[in-house]
Amino acid sequence: MTVLHLADETEAADLAAFLSRLLHYDRGAAVRLQAAGTALAVFGRPPSFEVLAVRAVRLAKPYEDGLDATLDVTVSAGELLESVDERAATAAVPGAVTGPPWAGLLPPRAGWRPEPGLPAPDALRATVAAAVAEFRSRTEELAPEARTRAELDRIGRDIWSRRIGGTGLPVRAVHAAQSLGFLRPGTGPAGTGLFSSGAWLRLRTPYGSVAVRQTGPLGSLGVSVR
Repeated sequence: MTVLHLADETEAADLAAFLSRLLHYDRGAAVRLQAAGTALAVFGRPPSFEVLAVRAVRLAKPYEDGLDATLDVTVSAGELLESVDERAATAAVPGAVTGPPWAGLLPPRAGWRPEPGLPAPDALRATVAAAVAEFRSRTEELAPEARTRAELDRIGRDIWSRRIGGTGLPVRAVHAAQSLGFLRPGTGPAGTGLFSSGAWLRLRTPYGSVAVRQTGPLGSLGVSVR
């Protein structure tokens, strides 16, 4: 069994927290792992948000497993979480699983260009709070017989597909970043930015990134406000 040696206990705890959040939205969540050198990228897709989430994890030493110097495998998020030992700062790579469709459609590794117009982190969090409040208000105003899944989806689509400022970034991407622990209170503008590469937009923060395709859906648009 391949064992990943994480940089320290904090990296192990952050990885565990990210996996726990993914499992909150999907108990059967899978993650794709890619490791090279001392960098590990963990990709996940919380179904409620229609984005890809990326958590970068530092390794204590360059990844190496026999003659293989790189790792690229899709595994169960739950099994990976169970293997994380925060005190030892290690995690065992579970057996591979059949990857969901999104796992074969990852954002590019290079070619990212900065995009202007992204509001400050405090303003992004305020936008999410206002969107959540609007969703709750509009759904609570519905008569019981009108509170159907189709109507909830329609309201959610209207709110979460709105763009942030003059950018092409949908509100749902910022909501995902906050819900996954990437847009934490106190996060400043340093290390936070918006980037594009081809059809992809990526919101980067010091704690992780969320990426969304500007053309072509990744799945159904969710309306989660949890």
